[in-house]
Amino acid sequence: MSRTGRLFQLMDALRGNRRPVTAAALAAQLGVSERTIYRDIQTLAQLGAPVDGSAGVGYLLRSGFFLPPLMFDADELEALVLGARWVKRQGDEALAAAAKRALAKIATATPSDLRDHMAEMSLWVPVRQQAAPSDRFVGPAREAIRRQFKLRIDYSDVNGTTSQRTVWPFALAYFEESRILAAWCELREALRHFRVDRIGHAQLTSERYPRPRHELLRQWRAELGIEQDY
Repeated sequence: MSRTGRLFQLMDALRGNRRPVTAAALAAQLGVSERTIYRDIQTLAQLGAPVDGSAGVGYLLRSGFFLPPLMFDADELEALVLGARWVKRQGDEALAAAAKRALAKIATATPSDLRDHMAEMSLWVPVRQQAAPSDRFVGPAREAIRRQFKLRIDYSDVNGTTSQRTVWPFALAYFEESRILAAWCELREALRHFRVDRIGHAQLTSERYPRPRHELLRQWRAELGIEQDY
């Protein structure tokens, strides 16, 4: 592999870590020596890449850094296309449109225009006989999660009993037959799950909920035994 290719791999490795990563870990990931990592880190710094850290502590790429042109290997491109095609089948029109725009940006930000190549990839998400539910309140739920705002909902349980809830949404799961909103419920004073198709009305408030979303996620994962993902 050329040195330029190795530098791009090192950048990808740094981008993939939210916390400082040691030279030893980077060396093992890239299959090179620690001395090579130290030299390449110095080269990246000389080229203007905002790499923080030092030997023995670890290295971290500061957020907000953009390195054109984007470069993806075959597996990365296939993962992106397959993911976008899956999103398109989930009944969330806004996300489907966003996935299409994101792929177009990625395709034209690479050294060569990859739009034709990506369109012809033979990885497909099966078309189900029953279309994915198109829940009208998925959009407000996603916005509430993103902005960490309270959401007021009218909700019908499995028995058809309706109640008014003020919830703190922090996660949304796209299952095959339903969309499940995970939230702290002020009425029950506990974490609860709500099927989005049972929400009769939803109003996004401008009031931020008092606990950070990451704390609610951590508690939810601990209660359900869900491992931390990326």
